[in-house]
Amino acid sequence: MPKPTEKPKFNRRNPCIATLKETWELTKGCQAKDTRHFTVDLAATGLDYLPGDSLAVLPQNCPATAETLLTQLGLSGDEPVTPAGADQTKPIRQAFLEDCVITIPDKKVMRAIAEKAGNEGAQLAALLQPEEKAKLADYLWGREIIDLLAEHPSASFEAQEFVGLLKKLNVRLYSISSSLEACSEEVHLTVATVEYESHGRKRKGVCSTWLAQRIDEDTKIPCFISPGKGFRLPDPEDETPIIMVGPGTGIAPFRAFLQHRKATHAKGKAWLFFGEINAATTFFYRDEFESYLADGTLDRMDTAFSRDQADKIYVQHRILEAGAEFYKWLENGAIVYVCGDANRMAGDVDQAIHQLLSEHGGMSEEAAAEYVEQMKAEKRYRRDVY
Repeated sequence: MPKPTEKPKFNRRNPCIATLKETWELTKGCQAKDTRHFTVDLAATGLDYLPGDSLAVLPQNCPATAETLLTQLGLSGDEPVTPAGADQTKPIRQAFLEDCVITIPDKKVMRAIAEKAGNEGAQLAALLQPEEKAKLADYLWGREIIDLLAEHPSASFEAQEFVGLLKKLNVRLYSISSSLEACSEEVHLTVATVEYESHGRKRKGVCSTWLAQRIDEDTKIPCFISPGKGFRLPDPEDETPIIMVGPGTGIAPFRAFLQHRKATHAKGKAWLFFGEINAATTFFYRDEFESYLADGTLDRMDTAFSRDQADKIYVQHRILEAGAEFYKWLENGAIVYVCGDANRMAGDVDQAIHQLLSEHGGMSEEAAAEYVEQMKAEKRYRRDVY
């Protein structure tokens, strides 16, 4: 047991048990997406964090998904099983909710279904060959375990046998969008709810829909801090300028940064790039950011709302438009932080930085690449992408 003066250390095996304090829509009136703010109450938990950290949340699976899977398997839900890593048995329905990955199939599950299905599983077995990697990826797009079972109805499993195939339900990491200096005993999250349809079924992001649709003030939220040691602010007395690029939910750590800068009277200049689909319904935390501009916590903010004009404009376009000033900030030692989508945005922003170095710094492609590598070596180019 920790000493009374020590703060408890939380992790997956010993999570902090927090509760929801409040939540609200950040995309009210927007039909294209559902992004929400969550305030999680940390009172009396002893959990603390720094700007740049993430909150690791241990969610529960969707009950409807669990029931559909049980029906497909021909199970009642009451069969006793011992999930991976567990030291006691529980009904399989509970294991599906609390312990197991029941959506995304891995190769262990796929091989078992193919084997159990015999001739019916020959095509799936063929896709699992190393040389068929691309075809397997195409086949799996939008498919979940329930789809594979439905397509191979002759594959039959006992309850424990099936649970033994499933991976342990993992934590979900969310960049924290608050500072304890400004929000004592709270942690804030900015979460996009993942929902879509594929192959005739409605799909739900495990944690995002748990938070958005199935918890209330009485729900226990097991969580712990995942430190973002590579995503830290300069010391408040340090006059190093910072440039923050955070479209969509990538804005989360930068809201935390700005709250912290205001509370600690940080000296360095700050510049924010934010992008979303339109200013009317998806300008997250607009009043707050505009207040930071007014009081000098934030020196400049450039926004890119992709659907507010005929040609789509993204944050990388705003970076290029402000290329001359961006280059001046870099030459003055600015730290560039990028948070958000790893698949496209992060690469597009990186390309924009290389381009402005060539245009405004007179550098060749090779020299621009060397400049960026030097920034990384000096920890002046930091990315939290997912």
